[in-house]
Amino acid sequence: MTEELEKIQIELAASLTKNNRKKFRKLFLSLHGYEQSQLFENFSLAQRKIIYSYLTPEELANVFDDTEEDPVEAGKYLDEMPPAYVARLLREMYMDNVVDILADMRPLKRRKYLNLMQTGEAAQVRNLIHYEDESAGSLMTTEFIAVKEDLSVGSAMHQVKREAQEAELITYIYVIDEAGVLVGVLSVRDLITHPDDEAIKDIMITRVLAVDVNEDQEAIAEQVRDYNFVAIPVVDEAEKIVGIITVDDIIDVIDEESAEDYSHLAGVDTQTISHNPFQTAFKRLPWLITLLFLGMLTATLINHFDTLLSQMSVLAVFISLITGTAGNAGTQSLAVAVRRLAMNSHLKITRLLLNEVATGIIIGVVTGVCVWLMVGFWKQDLVLGGIVGAAMASAIFVANLAGSIIPIGMEKLGVDPAVASGPFISTLSDLTSVLIYFNIAQYFLQMYGH
Repeated sequence: MTEELEKIQIELAASLTKNNRKKFRKLFLSLHGYEQSQLFENFSLAQRKIIYSYLTPEELANVFDDTEEDPVEAGKYLDEMPPAYVARLLREMYMDNVVDILADMRPLKRRKYLNLMQTGEAAQVRNLIHYEDESAGSLMTTEFIAVKEDLSVGSAMHQVKREAQEAELITYIYVIDEAGVLVGVLSVRDLITHPDDEAIKDIMITRVLAVDVNEDQEAIAEQVRDYNFVAIPVVDEAEKIVGIITVDDIIDVIDEESAEDYSHLAGVDTQTISHNPFQTAFKRLPWLITLLFLGMLTATLINHFDTLLSQMSVLAVFISLITGTAGNAGTQSLAVAVRRLAMNSHLKITRLLLNEVATGIIIGVVTGVCVWLMVGFWKQDLVLGGIVGAAMASAIFVANLAGSIIPIGMEKLGVDPAVASGPFISTLSDLTSVLIYFNIAQYFLQMYGH
């Protein structure tokens, strides 16, 4: 929250304490819906109880439509309100936001709030809740404007004026035939700039990009981003328009997918924040234990070269240097590969791999030469420097290549590439780095009798 909003929060709290309804309403309603939602979340239960008496359900609906709070947390506020107030609030909110809140409730509580709604609206909510999570159906709102293709511009404009108040967005006006099939789209500008007696079917755009009701949200977000849409229509199997997905929901999807990818890359769940340390620990333990077993393989490998280490104990000094640097290089390559795959599903795999091979060679050679010179001068032993430098260059190259190949392979298998997380790549590069390091060291010692 900004410093300015914090000051406003103090003023609003003072108004509530002094029971100054007029001042509270004037200040609160002058704010943007997003700002209202930020402030509302910081009020205490006692303060919110007063707010419910100061604001109408229609006014508070803007707060709930713009809130960034988790739907579960937003749903808890409904328990604080009188039933009649909740009924009007849900009626004034956009349908997709109502669905988000009610979908995460327990069935018994959800039924309680659905019973407060009007029959038609409750039926729409029930239909939308049944769509699979992260699909177009779960994202869409049914509050859009569709006009018949046989209408005139004047008649269509009259319908738009009549329905605009209830629609979530009127940037696009969708055109349907008698069966409700989506056949075209036009803008409000098209209606304004054409004569009233002109037919809608003569000015509409017939090539309409729509998404299936079961399509995955990530694919939809890519399409909206690529075409710079403000909204995209959703159709069922019969090509009938059943809803629209607006850009504000797409932004939420992009944030959600980015958070999910980051969670995978970090090997933790950053989306669900738990204040219970036991729950947090049990969520992280499976992945850490898996990595522990991989780490044990590295320890076993080092133990296998125990004789080599006893002959030249100074080699142990540089193990962490090589494994750490290679792990960092692999994680960098993984992050770039996952990002490129996410941004461009049609990216040429060969080009990506060749780019990472070249990058790995350049980074490996430069780093290897630097390490060779540093170790050589530090230990006054250019052979030892050559061992560490060659191992460093090779380990970085392999880790860089693995960081690209693994996510590409996962995508080919239909698995989210981000699952190839940073900790996994880092642990895997430890294993390969140690193997490379000791084999190179053994080769050098045999060749030069060091």
